[in-house]
Amino acid sequence: MTVSVQVDHATKNFTLRYHRNLKDMTVAMLKGREVSNRFTAVDDVSFTIEQGESVGLMGLNGSGKSTLLKMINGTMRPDSGSVLTRGRIAGLIATGAGFHPQLTGKENIYLNAAVLGLSEKETDAIFDDVVEFADIGRFLNTPVGTYSSGMYSRLGFSVAVHIDSDIFLADEVLAVGDKPFKRKCLAKMQEIRDSGRTVVYVSHAAASVQRMCDRVIVLENGRVGFDGDVDEGIHYLKYDEDDEPQPADGKRSRLAEADDELGADI
Repeated sequence: MTVSVQVDHATKNFTLRYHRNLKDMTVAMLKGREVSNRFTAVDDVSFTIEQGESVGLMGLNGSGKSTLLKMINGTMRPDSGSVLTRGRIAGLIATGAGFHPQLTGKENIYLNAAVLGLSEKETDAIFDDVVEFADIGRFLNTPVGTYSSGMYSRLGFSVAVHIDSDIFLADEVLAVGDKPFKRKCLAKMQEIRDSGRTVVYVSHAAASVQRMCDRVIVLENGRVGFDGDVDEGIHYLKYDEDDEPQPADGKRSRLAEADDELGADI
């Protein structure tokens, strides 16, 4: 089988700075206080993904999933180790990433497609399909800086899924948007998976991961804690337990409700 993604001992560090200016930093240093802290977001991670695999990347918030996805996408480089990919990459790793707020939705379709490597002629060929899928109506000709997060998501996802790619990356693509649009997104992602493309899908929604993926990688504090069967990965995270803590008002969390909703919709 052809290897689509190869992550080899990849590590990514960041520095947190606690003060905004030199004066505050100097005062803190004179008082013996900490002025910065270095932390490792992705820590010596290694795995390979074969062409055509659909992999769910899971883990608690802050475990390093989005950082790892950005390294696979090429928008970040590891400080040590390597991340190698084969073929064109498309997907949605941040709501509205690559959009210019002062340009209209239409102009941003062409801009975003160009960033992903399409020529103007190639974008012309998919333009009508992108617009139909996004379904943002008259807002197509208004600046995207006036869009809601849901409209950003519609347009960004629509461009991404209509790019002819070898690898498709999706980071919490269902975190925004209404129920019908989430249904449409999942159906399109299943179509992408069935086409033989490699899919890396970051999500907390166990139900959608079970239906979308044939393998799960779980990150814990930046390291691989589990790599294998989907159901076993979800159980490893304890996402399949029914004894979910209830808030004081007795209402279920939005994440739990989303899991149930997605399980019923796809």
